[in-house]
Amino acid sequence: MTAESHSHARGLLIIAAVLWSTGSVFMRLLREPLGLGLDAPLLTPLQVAFYRGLFGGLLVLALVARSEMTFRPRMAVMMVVFTVMSGLYLSALDLGPAANAILLQNTAPLWVYVFAVLFLHESASRRGWETVLFGAAGAVVIVAGNWPRDLPPAEQQTQAVILMMGVGSGITYAVVVLFLRTLRAYSSAWLVALNLLGTAATLGAFVLLSDGPAAFGTWVTAPTARQVGVLVVFGAVQMAIPYWLFTRSLRAVPPQEAAIITLLEPLLNPVWAYLITPEKDTPNVWMFCGGGLILLALVWQYLPRRTPATESAKMVADKPLD
Repeated sequence: MTAESHSHARGLLIIAAVLWSTGSVFMRLLREPLGLGLDAPLLTPLQVAFYRGLFGGLLVLALVARSEMTFRPRMAVMMVVFTVMSGLYLSALDLGPAANAILLQNTAPLWVYVFAVLFLHESASRRGWETVLFGAAGAVVIVAGNWPRDLPPAEQQTQAVILMMGVGSGITYAVVVLFLRTLRAYSSAWLVALNLLGTAATLGAFVLLSDGPAAFGTWVTAPTARQVGVLVVFGAVQMAIPYWLFTRSLRAVPPQEAAIITLLEPLLNPVWAYLITPEKDTPNVWMFCGGGLILLALVWQYLPRRTPATESAKMVADKPLD
C-alpha cells in the first residue's frame, strides 16, 4: 500500500468516528422527554437496534452489486457477534451515562490489538502497546471515578450490570473488527449490509420466538411516523455510512491502528449527549482526566518517530562542511 492510500484510509476512519459519535444524539432524541414528541411511545433499546439495523442495512444493500453477494460461514458468525455488540452497546448507552457506555466500548482497541497480534499475527510494536494501554487507562479512570458507591445495593448491582454490558460491547466490537479484517477481500458494502440486516433479523426472530406473534406485531409496529423518520436517519448516518467507511479503510490500515484512530468517538460522543441532556450527561473531573488519556493515546501514536535512518540523515545534515 502507498502512503497516499494509508492517508486516505485514515481520513475515512476519522469521518467514521465522527459519525459514530452521533449515537448518543439519536438515543437521547428517541428516549428523553425533550418536548419533540419522539419519546412516545418509548422505544426499547432493542427496538432501536432492530430498526437502526434494518434501515441502515437496506441503504447499504442498495450499493451492493449482485456479483458481490457471496456468503461464507465466517460471515454468519460475524453477524451474530455484531448483533450482540449492538444490543449490549445500546442498552448500556440508554440505561446509564453516555460516557460510561462509550468509553467501555472503546476499550476495544486494547482487545483488537491483543487479538490481532495473537490470532492474526499482525505486527506489534512497543508504541502500539503503549497507545492502547493509554486508551484503556482513560476508560478505567472514567468508570472508576463515576462508580455508584453511594447507591443502595440493588441499584449498585444494576449499575454493575450496565457497566458489564459496556465491557461486553467492547470485546464483541473488537471481534467484529477482526472479522472485517479477515474478510477484507469481499465487498465492504456487502459486509456492512450483512451485519446490519443480520442484526434486524436476529433481534426480530428473538422477540418473535420469546414473546409470540401477537406481541411481535405490537413490538414491530410501535414506532410512530416521526420516530421512523429519525430511525431511518439513525441507521444511515450513525451506522451504515461509518461502518462502510471503516470496512473500506481496513484494506489499507491494520485493525489495531484503525481501532486506535476511532478513539476519537468517545471524545465526541459525550459532548453531543451533554448538549442535549446536560442534567444527565454533565462531565466531571474524571471524564476530563480519562478523555485526556485517550487524547494522549492518539497523540502518542502519531508523534514523529526517530529511526536509525532519520538519525543518520540528521547527523549528515548537522555535520559541518570542510
